[in-house]
Amino acid sequence: MKNKLIVLFVLSIIGTSAINAQNTQPQNQDQQRYFDINKNIDIYNSILRELDLFYVDSLDITKTVRTGIDNMLGSLDPYTEYFDENNMKDFTFMTTGEYAGIGAGIIYKDGKISITEPFEGKPAAKAGLKAGDYILEIDGKDMTKCEKKEGEAYASTLSNFVSSNLKGQPGTAITIKVERPGEKKPITVKFNREKILVDVIPYHGLVSPTTGYITWGTFTVKSAAEVKKAFLDLKKQGITSLVLDLRQNGGGIMEEAVQIVNMFVPKGKVVLSTKGKLKQGDRTYRTTLEPIDNEIPIAILVDRGTASAAEIVAGAFQDMDRAILVGERTFGKGLVQTPREMPFGGSLKVTTSKYFIPSGRCVQAIDYSHRNPDGSAGRIPDSLTTVFYTEVGRPVRDGGGVSPDIELKEDKVPTITYYLSNQFIVFDWVTNWALNHKSIESPKTFSITDEDYENFKEFVKSKDFQYDRMSEKSMASLKEVMEFEGYMKSADEEFKALEAKLVPNLNRDLDTFKEEIMQQINTEVVKRYFHERGEYMFTLQRDKTLAKALEVLNDPKLYKETLSVPTETDK
Repeated sequence: MKNKLIVLFVLSIIGTSAINAQNTQPQNQDQQRYFDINKNIDIYNSILRELDLFYVDSLDITKTVRTGIDNMLGSLDPYTEYFDENNMKDFTFMTTGEYAGIGAGIIYKDGKISITEPFEGKPAAKAGLKAGDYILEIDGKDMTKCEKKEGEAYASTLSNFVSSNLKGQPGTAITIKVERPGEKKPITVKFNREKILVDVIPYHGLVSPTTGYITWGTFTVKSAAEVKKAFLDLKKQGITSLVLDLRQNGGGIMEEAVQIVNMFVPKGKVVLSTKGKLKQGDRTYRTTLEPIDNEIPIAILVDRGTASAAEIVAGAFQDMDRAILVGERTFGKGLVQTPREMPFGGSLKVTTSKYFIPSGRCVQAIDYSHRNPDGSAGRIPDSLTTVFYTEVGRPVRDGGGVSPDIELKEDKVPTITYYLSNQFIVFDWVTNWALNHKSIESPKTFSITDEDYENFKEFVKSKDFQYDRMSEKSMASLKEVMEFEGYMKSADEEFKALEAKLVPNLNRDLDTFKEEIMQQINTEVVKRYFHERGEYMFTLQRDKTLAKALEVLNDPKLYKETLSVPTETDK
């Protein structure tokens, strides 16, 4: 009732101004725009009041208005969002990476909420909680069921319910009862919540005797400081080259990207400029400090998940010819969002401008201002992009993200590995395996045995494991076409031979993709014992993109040639 009165009161005030404007004829373009705004607010206000008074069922005013807001913003771009007072904590977490809780990942599984990973050094891990534990109670409250919210999947409802009970004020006590595989009775642990800061740098270290490596997944308020700290630590270890891994980095705070670029380029260099509707908001961002190291050779790893602030770093380094880029073309987000305070404790994250990196290009890949007839937005075709030039004269293009200097094709992942993960087959097997193995040796060299893998195969067969078999569906479609067109009689034997080769068979697929599946299992095992840090230590040993970057960094001539203007022979 309180929310309903607030919404109606605000809309009635706005509506009054619209009523006064109804009979006023606009005199110029600005007046026309204000007239249209007031007119449409008045229409919206009137519709909402009529619905509240006369609609056959009672309306949730707040939910109805929120639906209208979300649909309105959704018609603009995916990045303009409204956060009400209830989800401002999510907005704060996006920018700071901080929250108060136990420090563990959770997921809906087998009708309950399971811990997927207690984060290293955080309260959950220190209290002895493990991946695979099912949360039964929190502070005596049943966590195995809750009332389903309208319009929301039960899995989401239960996950949010448990998550909200795990969080709380730092220093407050929490008692959690869990069901642990292999244990006959539930286990109860009691400890205190803490302020959780998600590690900005999940891993940094040496990837060769002279090459340092730093990776991070987002740009929060402390990213630049943490990258600097990691780099200085690597410098003490004697590195002579550096790899910055921006794969799957979705971006974040733009100013943090500028500061990171500043560590490796001279003072006074233009990193980016922003241009929007309001000219007084246009800005040029320059490096303001002397660099930490302006000479060290750098390779930046990028992929299709590299976006926004991460693209500023990658694109600026490329435009300045300061680093080589290795991997895939980046996502292509060249839009800047600005938070605006809203009434009643809310906030609007609104797209206010586009950003342009040093060469003058914008990397935005999707044109949201020109929609297709069905309302979808399409990518800017390469044929409509413009050529720009780096400082030494290398050609680069706008639109469609940042193209790497050395492009590598993504390895195809067998479909079966996705479903083994998605249906928690690997997760559950590793949980059982870990019961009989208190520790493992170095994460860099770990591997399960062939005997372990045979046990895993039997485990898979004991489950109701189903996976999407595209080749099987394609063969069924081909058979229908062949029968319809009359080819089946003459090609029946050939079709059966092809079917035997292409239609999936679980036993055969587990053997065919043994190497990929074993790596999937090994990664999960290492993560159980050495957390995310160990996962990086294991996977980087087999990383083809990193290997290519190291190859170039270890060849000064090739590194220099890559950053030089291509000759006619190169072309």
